[in-house]
Amino acid sequence: MTIYRGHLLHVSGSPSLDGAADALVSEPDGALAVDASGRIAYAGAWALLPASLADQEVVLTGACLLPGFVDTHLHLPQTLTTDQFGGGELLEWLERRVFPAESRLADPVFADLVAAEFVRRRISAGTTSALVFGSAFPEAQDALFTRTLDAGLRVVSGRGIQTVGPPSAAALITSEDAAIGLARDEIARWHGRDAGEAASDPRTALAQVALVPRFSLSVTRETLGRLGDLYADVRGDGVYFHSHLNENDRPGDGEIASVRERYGVDTYLDTYDGRCLPGSRTSGDSLLGRRSILAHAVHCTDRELHRLAETGSSIAHCPTSQLFLGSGTMPWQRTAASGTTIAIGTDIGAGDEWLIPRVLNDCFKVHMSEPGDSSTAIDPAQLLFLGTLAGARALDQEQHFGNFDTGKDADFVIVDPSAQPGFALAMEVAADGGPRSHLFSLLMGMREASITGVFVRGRQVVAPEV
Repeated sequence: MTIYRGHLLHVSGSPSLDGAADALVSEPDGALAVDASGRIAYAGAWALLPASLADQEVVLTGACLLPGFVDTHLHLPQTLTTDQFGGGELLEWLERRVFPAESRLADPVFADLVAAEFVRRRISAGTTSALVFGSAFPEAQDALFTRTLDAGLRVVSGRGIQTVGPPSAAALITSEDAAIGLARDEIARWHGRDAGEAASDPRTALAQVALVPRFSLSVTRETLGRLGDLYADVRGDGVYFHSHLNENDRPGDGEIASVRERYGVDTYLDTYDGRCLPGSRTSGDSLLGRRSILAHAVHCTDRELHRLAETGSSIAHCPTSQLFLGSGTMPWQRTAASGTTIAIGTDIGAGDEWLIPRVLNDCFKVHMSEPGDSSTAIDPAQLLFLGTLAGARALDQEQHFGNFDTGKDADFVIVDPSAQPGFALAMEVAADGGPRSHLFSLLMGMREASITGVFVRGRQVVAPEV
């Protein structure tokens, strides 16, 4: 047993977004007790530490203890592609910058370099769990899973599936048969793996697999139909589905208009819901469900939001990348009112912030800046919820991590304001305003330098050499 003493901060229980403020725990002199199996034995006030734990090893952190951050959308092959000028919005950026950059991962040596850097950046940002849009190349995916498990982090990923696309994406495109065959092989090799072995329950393992078509414009009706058939076979094993939805709404030739024109559907979401025949007629099995996470959802109709909530699907909200690509603002009040689970994604590399609190910073500012009555000042506890427990919920892993409830895996970060120049004094002043003021300043002002320890299942993770 090891007890970490510090300022304990988490959203306890299983609240809704609206209930996060009432569930906020802020213990300035707190204790986090981690047992030998890496699970939480106690989390609360130091003064109330059970007598049975009094003789255990104590680590005096002098810092804040937060649940590990959960990133529900970022791209492995764009690790080195942040802040690259594409001269336009989403589709131009993909064709001019992203597709050529992602094609470089065909080189296994370069792919391993990228995977190692990707894992290192995750650790530096305190991201203990991530849903990763993978590379088109199996060797690069092998490097991602291997590097991640060697470090001791959690990952859900799947190779990026493309069966159609422009010439700049030629190296990323496969046939329909190859796309399905490679997806099946990745599931067989990596889904449900812990470090070096298969987990007793694949749905709780450190490494899990997703089916990941890039978006509806990168595949065909046949691809989506066959992915639906495959998902029907593997859904029960906890395999995920992940893609992009309603990111860019430029009139005429933007993403959404192009999807609706190509498929003849009523809504973009229909293409993932087994309704991609003209008129949104049924075409096969749906890809939506409890382990389905759609990135962006900036321009959803009410019908689409209702369907996401109805199926238990989730949204990976990526405000930083939406600013970079001029994609618009996800309407916060309307989206939250739908009941759909919303979690946070960095969207590396259209997003250029690896640290979840930096994306939460943008999240607060973006929605504070919505026009008129749509403006929303998101509560600090809700921000913490979005970057931790909501992410675990979106991944259908809430019962295992996301906060410090007793019995959960001890996934946590140590945040030491004194390790970041000028931050400790700012936090002292913020604490005078009470717990919400302290938490808000912590999340808004935090940088990677303040993260001095990252733990998964009670074990400190170690960055690979690059």
